[in-house]
Amino acid sequence: MSTTLAATLLSGPAFGDLAFGTSRDTSDLPVQVEADELSVDQKDGTATFTGNVKISQGEMLLNAGKVHVVYSEDKKKILRLLADGGVTLVSGQDAAEAAQADYDIDAATVVLTGNVLVTQGQNVISGERVVIDLDAGTAQVGGRVRTTLETKE
Repeated sequence: MSTTLAATLLSGPAFGDLAFGTSRDTSDLPVQVEADELSVDQKDGTATFTGNVKISQGEMLLNAGKVHVVYSEDKKKILRLLADGGVTLVSGQDAAEAAQADYDIDAATVVLTGNVLVTQGQNVISGERVVIDLDAGTAQVGGRVRTTLETKE
């Protein structure tokens, strides 16, 4: 087991905190989106990407069946990405799977909900809700946390 992961897990309340991804600010980097379809609603300033949606920002990759994009009032800035339909988030060597994800661009946080599974090498932790702080490179797991930690390096 990674000493860093073990120390991080054991230092958190009820083993609920862990490191996640690269700890560098990515919130100012451009967001690139690929999908099978796009629908735009000019009235409420939203766009919805559907079908094999792939989003990248720096080293972070997010895949989902559907992603709803919320823009600022002037429509010049993305505020949030709301994903559902088999969400996968990868940052560096860490990966997470969930039913839904809410990425707040300004806060640089991703909230994963619904049977969340986080893997770091051979170590696995799961819960109902994971909040990832992309700038700090940390995550907090809640909702009946379960983990498997490898003892061999």
